Amino acid sequence: MTTQAQPRAAVILNPIKVGDVDAFRAKVDAALTERGFDDTLWLETTEDDAGYAMAHRAIDETADLVVVAGGDGTVRVVCAELARTDIPVAVLPAGTGNLLARNLGISLDLDVALGQVLDGSEQRIDSVLVKGDQLGDDRFVVMAGLGLDAAIIADAPDDLKKRVGWAAYVVSTVRNLNHPFVEVEISVDDAAPIKRRARTVVIGNVGTLQANIPLLPDAEPDDGQIDLVVLAPRRISHWPRLALSLVVKSLNEGRHIQRFTGQRIQVKAASPVRRELDGDTIETGRILSAEVDPSALVVRVP
Repeated sequence: MTTQAQPRAAVILNPIKVGDVDAFRAKVDAALTERGFDDTLWLETTEDDAGYAMAHRAIDETADLVVVAGGDGTVRVVCAELARTDIPVAVLPAGTGNLLARNLGISLDLDVALGQVLDGSEQRIDSVLVKGDQLGDDRFVVMAGLGLDAAIIADAPDDLKKRVGWAAYVVSTVRNLNHPFVEVEISVDDAAPIKRRARTVVIGNVGTLQANIPLLPDAEPDDGQIDLVVLAPRRISHWPRLALSLVVKSLNEGRHIQRFTGQRIQVKAASPVRRELDGDTIETGRILSAEVDPSALVVRVP
């Protein structure tokens, strides 16, 4: 009679995002052992590698589950490398934004999150292929954008993020409310391109920001579609109503917000602007070209 081997997990950890690495490791190890995982593989990201080599090590070691603990950037890299491998990813939020965890309904409390992802179920979600000038082929699972949103991310002070968390982005938002307009050309699937003047353009696989603000209320991670929002308030005085209309669906959004949905979306700016992928700034450029890869990633959800 053949004895079935115990499942093995790999934990990919960004140590900068965890206050006490030893305590974190002991807690996660205990939770995995309690659920029958044996000889857990621990892999820490470095300043030079946000998770690429660690994800490939987990694949090479044929891990049955990959637990990723870090900020949005670490989560994005690991999820990009594990797309199309069928290895489940369990996200333990440890960063400032934690946007994928929030959109999957995972608690920001470590003890609760451990139970949710280790005792939860598996769900297939979409991954989004992205490319552009000054950007090689890549993927994201949350959002990509150019203009104001990238400026907000870039200008949020690291020391303030450590002290107050995502509220640091509120401070950065106020500083950037008068971000210059960007002239963009937007192409959705096979429709004719349209031109807009925007403060920011965001392509999303999911739709909820921090504080449960539904930037893309119709976006679902498993619908085989990606969504786009154009925010174009003409003056600073237009921002309060725009922000309120994001939260209160019954309000008329007016001409300052426009949304699109498709399987392929390209945004081309008239001049180089700041860009971001899943909360990490990337090199300045003009183009973001995104295409949904349906059901490419297996995640653990509550």
